[in-house]
Amino acid sequence: MINLTDSRCTEAGAVAGLWRPRGRRAERGGRLHPLERPKFGELLTYARPGDTVHISEMFRLVRGTGHILDVLDVLHRDRLALRIHDGAFSAMDLTARHPRTGELLSTVKFMVQTLAAAGELQRDLQRELTYDGLRAAEAKGNKGGRRPAVPTDKTDAVRTAYLEGRSIAALARDHDVSRGAIRTAVADLLPEYTAVDAGTPAELLVVLDMPGKVADFLRAADLAPVERTALDQGVTVRRGQGYTLRVSATPMVHRRLLAHCQPLDGAPGTSAIPAQRKARREYANRVNDLGE
Repeated sequence: MINLTDSRCTEAGAVAGLWRPRGRRAERGGRLHPLERPKFGELLTYARPGDTVHISEMFRLVRGTGHILDVLDVLHRDRLALRIHDGAFSAMDLTARHPRTGELLSTVKFMVQTLAAAGELQRDLQRELTYDGLRAAEAKGNKGGRRPAVPTDKTDAVRTAYLEGRSIAALARDHDVSRGAIRTAVADLLPEYTAVDAGTPAELLVVLDMPGKVADFLRAADLAPVERTALDQGVTVRRGQGYTLRVSATPMVHRRLLAHCQPLDGAPGTSAIPAQRKARREYANRVNDLGE
């Protein structure tokens, strides 16, 4: 995020393109020099002497030592102050200059060069590790991205084959898609989706976040088809090093899934793993909040 401190801050932040209002994507500069980025140039044109440029994190704007020094020179020329709110540069006064020469203090320049070099090394290492991981996954036959869905022009053929007795696993192999994609295509034909009487109100679906440790345990458990479908159609939400599974199911299915993971609390005479027990209780609290 970049903006100014005066009453024009909201407008200037949008002009800079480095923070995004709701519904808009921020401009991504990549390795482009910050002074060559059109939106940042518009911000410098809009700013007035005495304004303060706020940056959420330095590497949102720059990508190397030379970039940082060039930006500091331009801000000094235009008599603009700089404040960085997060990251290694947040505790430094990058505008400190020698009172006679007007150049950056040697200590400031040294710290800028050191921290920028460390940040550039970290980004390069992350990029290399990412590419290594992608190549290793490709060598194993794994493909990135979303799993393929059943093409629209083949949906009728899949549904007809399922009604003729073809299994979901066989259909998934035939069409080179996941079993979940086949289940989605034939969802209304599955045994658990039986028609209800017109006078019987259907039970509404409820979305609950299931801890990843609970989801991992249930995937290896013996589940009914309706429970397995709800689990397979859950949406994975990454949370730090772990994840949660956003499951849409009726309250009855949630209670049955909760009953399946009872062993995570520990059986008599055995000790439970604390992290799994905590995850199970978190899910139990959410299911119990649904009421009867």
